[in-house]
Amino acid sequence: MQPFTRITSIAVPLDRANVDTDQIIPKQFLKRIERTGYGEFLFFDWRYELDVPDSVMPNPEFVMNAPQYKGAEILVAGKNFGCGSSREHAAWALSDYGFRAVIAPTFADIFFSNAGKNGIVLARLTDDEVNTLMQRAQTPGYEITVDLEAQTVTDAQGFKARFEIDPFRKECLLNGLDDIGLTLRHGEALDKFEAKHDNEFWSAPKTATA
Repeated sequence: MQPFTRITSIAVPLDRANVDTDQIIPKQFLKRIERTGYGEFLFFDWRYELDVPDSVMPNPEFVMNAPQYKGAEILVAGKNFGCGSSREHAAWALSDYGFRAVIAPTFADIFFSNAGKNGIVLARLTDDEVNTLMQRAQTPGYEITVDLEAQTVTDAQGFKARFEIDPFRKECLLNGLDDIGLTLRHGEALDKFEAKHDNEFWSAPKTATA
């Protein structure tokens, strides 16, 4: 997992509330267990025109398809982002597309946990703060800075807001540690435990039989 300290990027303003995980990544694309390859299906039903059979064309009306947002690493969204089912694929799709941070007033609890475990910083700001960023992000070339160490969201126009994050999750994100990485950090201790356990198991006294 890539460490996250501070990024400055163009931001996509997705001015929609209650975006659920089926809208983030539709269920028909959840047929494999790898974490990669989901980016092309992110917001599939919105990003593409599906009216013509056997034809998938970009929807020019969907904000992410506007040329000014190409390469964006930050998504600004409405409240209750990531609601719905608990599929971790939603976080995988956002990450695979290239988003490294999502800013919104509120997030669904399970999605909030899944995103953090997959290297995505979720910054909860007030409604007014999010609305300000949403409006400014419509201007071509506008950029937002998300600083995880300082726990701030800023821009070049003087905007500054602070977000809260669990200290443990913050440390994991700063160091690029997912659940596997956290386990491997204790590899030596685990090896010692296994060796000790094996020795104690095989050397255990046998129970006398009648």
